[in-house]
Amino acid sequence: MTALLKVEGLTKAYPGVVANDHVSFEIAEGEVHALLGENGAGKSTLVKMIYGLVQPDSGRMTLRGAPYAPPEPSAARRAGVAMVFQHFSLFDALSVAENIALGMETPPPMRRLAGQIREVSETYGLPLNPDRLVGDLSAGERQRVEIIRCLLQDPRVLIMDEPTSVLTPQEVDILFATLRKLAAEGTAILYISHKLEEIRALCDRATILRLGRVVESCTPHEKTAAELAEMMVGAKLATPSRAGSAPGAPVLEVSGLSLPSANPFGTSLRDITFTVRAGEILGIGGVAGNGQDELLDAISGEAPVAPDTVRLHGQAIGALGPSLRRRIAVLAAPEERLGHAAAPDMSLTENAMLTAAIRQGLATRGFLKWPAARAFAEKVIDAFDVRTPGPGNAARSLSGGNLQKFVIGREVLQRPEVLVVNQPTWGVDASAAAAIRQSLLDLAEAGTAVVVISQDLDELMEISDRFAALNEGRLSAPRPAKGLSLEEIGLMMGGAHGMEVAHVAE
Repeated sequence: MTALLKVEGLTKAYPGVVANDHVSFEIAEGEVHALLGENGAGKSTLVKMIYGLVQPDSGRMTLRGAPYAPPEPSAARRAGVAMVFQHFSLFDALSVAENIALGMETPPPMRRLAGQIREVSETYGLPLNPDRLVGDLSAGERQRVEIIRCLLQDPRVLIMDEPTSVLTPQEVDILFATLRKLAAEGTAILYISHKLEEIRALCDRATILRLGRVVESCTPHEKTAAELAEMMVGAKLATPSRAGSAPGAPVLEVSGLSLPSANPFGTSLRDITFTVRAGEILGIGGVAGNGQDELLDAISGEAPVAPDTVRLHGQAIGALGPSLRRRIAVLAAPEERLGHAAAPDMSLTENAMLTAAIRQGLATRGFLKWPAARAFAEKVIDAFDVRTPGPGNAARSLSGGNLQKFVIGREVLQRPEVLVVNQPTWGVDASAAAAIRQSLLDLAEAGTAVVVISQDLDELMEISDRFAALNEGRLSAPRPAKGLSLEEIGLMMGGAHGMEVAHVAE
């Protein structure tokens, strides 16, 4: 096949790390090409150079046989290269059409643009109303806005970064049908994902990066997911496991919890009730936007609730704020890594101080113990294999997966009695995901009551003792995870519970 985009010897170095080291590969017209690698392998830097966000130190690229060196993203778009980012850049209070217009250099009149959006959405099987407010859309519909914004540019190369991380299985099917149609029309697709079964189902070829270098290339469907993961990390993967033991006494009790969402486009919680025992992992599934953030806020204390609705060892703690809950060992790791779980421009040492000062004794009478904070940050980095030059580096300098390992590790190493985590392995490679899951299993084995909120059903079934589903702010009755069928889980996520699910089980 003739190369549409050719990358030759691209190198990019930052202080203390070589992100890309003489990287070379090519993509043909109509090819879906996977870019694989563990967190910190250099995938993000590479696609940023292709899209013009970052300039290479050396090497060259050609597009359709002509030299290609975009100084900025607008130049890449004019050349026919578009990118759908992992994190959406949309304004909730604006309509779909208004958001798309903001991403265009010379947008047409709004009525004509709305017609173009309808035409493209129908052509590629991405139903979308241009007049709807983005704040009212599901995560899958928001992604359609980003994709259609790209398709209106008629791209020849489309870069997709973790496109299915917030999608339901049905939305993944719609996305794959769209990508296959684009590929059939000649568009080259560069696809980044840690979901290896998806890579096997969708991609024609794969380039594997490790520590900034190309180490292998392969045809994904000829490999198993385990083989792909081992190619990425250069070692055999360990499967998370723990010794089976009966849970202890109730630790966290939530009863009749209702909470209006502080976000006008959020989901209010309604009459949430569950109990988590010592040594138990409760998995909570659900499609994005059904109250996951609000539930974490209620348990962590970021959103105080009626005192008796949240209890720790029988004591009412609902009215306590996050600092007081941390003092009594109720810890949390929210979904949004940058800005919520970590301050982007603060160092890892400073971010360790922010949440560990109380539990780790990093402050005395108002004086901060920076050497102790640095030592704790280094302990997290070592224990969770966080790829960074050191604890003095800013949080935003880490890849998404490495920052996630730091955030989870920072909470796990504080020995909580209750830990609630939202999307613990989102955007994390197979090796790091296995390590994070093992750390949660180990924590439960040591007696912690763990609540894992996740959209990854395979993850929840792997580590949970019991499973419940959030739907429109309501929680289904928790059920033993072992033996649950996909049909039962689907019913629970759709709002069915009790007798309806029990009938399916029979």
